[in-house]
Amino acid sequence: METAQRLTYARAMAILGCWILLLVSAQASAQSMREVLGVGDTVRISAFRYPDLTTEARISEEGKVNVALVGEVTLAGMTPDQAAKYIAQLMKERKYLVNPQIDVAVLEPRSRQVSVLGFVTRPGRYVLDGTAARLTDVLAMAGGLVAAASDKAVVTRNRGRESETLNIDLASIIQQGDVSKDIEVRSGDSVFVPKAPVVYVYGEVTRGGAYRLESGMTVMQAISLAGGITPRGSERRVKLRRLGADGKWKETNAKPLDPVAADDVVYVRESLF
Repeated sequence: METAQRLTYARAMAILGCWILLLVSAQASAQSMREVLGVGDTVRISAFRYPDLTTEARISEEGKVNVALVGEVTLAGMTPDQAAKYIAQLMKERKYLVNPQIDVAVLEPRSRQVSVLGFVTRPGRYVLDGTAARLTDVLAMAGGLVAAASDKAVVTRNRGRESETLNIDLASIIQQGDVSKDIEVRSGDSVFVPKAPVVYVYGEVTRGGAYRLESGMTVMQAISLAGGITPRGSERRVKLRRLGADGKWKETNAKPLDPVAADDVVYVRESLF
């Protein structure tokens, strides 16, 4: 029972640490990232006192927008404020307006979206505040991890015609503070958090069922999570069933300190006496 309590406490502290890290990281990121215009964004360009000059358009693949009076203008890579000042400068230099006051607003920020899927609180597509964000920032946007989430994340990076898949150990970021694993996620990327691996415990145990597999878990620890062996069960009659590479289940006699793997079945048999 003490082993089970320690595992439960450690798991609770890990989840708490995850939430704290995600929230703090998101707050820091919100202050450091800037909104940048990109291909696919829909913008509204308006001039104060000249409503007939208002333009609503999507930024082209070349990063350009057709603006009233000045024609095609490259806006990709600029912030809305920079774009507004640039357009105003062009209008003034070309003597279309004496003192133009231009505003650029983003209507649909399609160039800065990432997908977050799997075992997170709110799966979906999220808009980055800038051109990129850290992995923990993106997970925070999706509400953080749910209790059944794995401590791994699969990040698919899309860079033009090329894609790259990375398996990230979230536990090293959360529990060990390894910020090098907190990689940068950019527009068009996707993040998938799979379900945590489980071990099944049945037979003469208090609470048979599926339990989260922790790193380095042994047969006895798995049994402890199931409430321990009942008075009718026997420590000496524990079986371990594991799916082999050939797709067939193999059953062996299990010792208390034998390691368990994902989808293993620990079965406690009834005592002979």
